[in-house]
Amino acid sequence: MYPIVRMMWQNFLHRKSPPLPLTGVHVSHHYCLPWDIDLWCELNNGRTLTLYDLGRIPMFRRVGLLGLIERKGWGVTAAGVSVRYRRRVRMFDHLEMRSRIIGRDARFFYLEQSMWNRQGDCTSHCLYRIAVTGQSGIVPTAEVIAAFSSGHDAFEGIAHEDLNVTTMLYNNGTVFTNMWYTWTGKARATGEAVA
Repeated sequence: MYPIVRMMWQNFLHRKSPPLPLTGVHVSHHYCLPWDIDLWCELNNGRTLTLYDLGRIPMFRRVGLLGLIERKGWGVTAAGVSVRYRRRVRMFDHLEMRSRIIGRDARFFYLEQSMWNRQGDCTSHCLYRIAVTGQSGIVPTAEVIAAFSSGHDAFEGIAHEDLNVTTMLYNNGTVFTNMWYTWTGKARATGEAVA
């Protein structure tokens, strides 16, 4: 059964998380629960792919993809996945999941996801091929990227000023890169400057 309650919980936890750039890393935390295990009391390999949804969907929201596909009437589908299982995950193990878009071609976005145990070992790693779909099939990635720029329809003179980028390396080996800037523009409808 699909973990609907856990998905709702992840969306609740990350409801106020700041937006990410399209290639930003979304980090989430999960536990291997009794209904996730196989006969050997380890995380079931098929369930692993389902759990990756718990990181992928909130990441799509944070990069703005979910809002975009809702406005356009589009959908998202997994067109392929390659998985490597590296370490055992036992019942009640804590997992840190990292999700990010790492590239694209003309038709697909490529998404990397990984799970890490408390010891800092990668337990599994996957590469997804994701397609955005519309009424006529797969939406070209160039069209999706252009739709992210639709703010130019309502604003002119858009600028990103006072850019500040900081990369932090924590003692546990986690790396975060943050970017802050001031967004400015002028509303086409009113001529009002917005910052």
